Amino acid sequence: MGATPWEFKSPLRHIMTKHNLPLVKYQWTPELAYIVGLMATDGCLSPDGRHLTFTSCDKQLIETFKKILNLKNKIGETETKALRIQFGDIQFYKWLLSIGITPNKSHTIDKIFMPKEFFRDFIRGHLDGDGSITTYMDKYNTYKKPKYIYKRLFIRLISASEQHILWLQENIIENFKVTGRIHKTKITPPSKVPIYILKYMKKESQILLKEIYYKESLPCLDRKRLVAIDFL
Repeated sequence: MGATPWEFKSPLRHIMTKHNLPLVKYQWTPELAYIVGLMATDGCLSPDGRHLTFTSCDKQLIETFKKILNLKNKIGETETKALRIQFGDIQFYKWLLSIGITPNKSHTIDKIFMPKEFFRDFIRGHLDGDGSITTYMDKYNTYKKPKYIYKRLFIRLISASEQHILWLQENIIENFKVTGRIHKTKITPPSKVPIYILKYMKKESQILLKEIYYKESLPCLDRKRLVAIDFL
């Protein structure tokens, strides 16, 4: 089979064995920015400086991740029955470090350095990894008038890092002119830290959705795009 538009262009892939390999500056593409969004949420950089893992409960998301990076590794299962794929790539690991993805990133991740034009693809990956799109029928005030039924929409982006969620909000304001609101959850066992939720309601959500799903042929989690499709 020929290469697909989503395949990751890395001529050194699978032959990187030495930790002193030079830092490679990978060419940003919409697909690579999407992968960075996934790694920022459900990815993991091993302390060994070489191995990377991506975990998800969505088989389609794991397979999309594997396809974009042109990986041959097998998809496995975690103890909790989630799906995971692990691979070794020292230069890709170093590159992720250089843009702000770090080991043990959950509470420490901050800014991600990327060209502005790929931010919307990064956000789509972030949303697919650790966010949600929710719709519901609001029947408030139907006792006054049966026609008072509205289809509500909201988007949530989630992080355990306050500095990261603030960076997300700042850049979404700059790029898409929508503000959203940040909510901080209470600490409940077994968690030892709060979770930060950046939430957008209907009008702002629609603007955001039209930005991140700016054309049909984009890597994304189909079940989330299906929820969004009526608002595009």
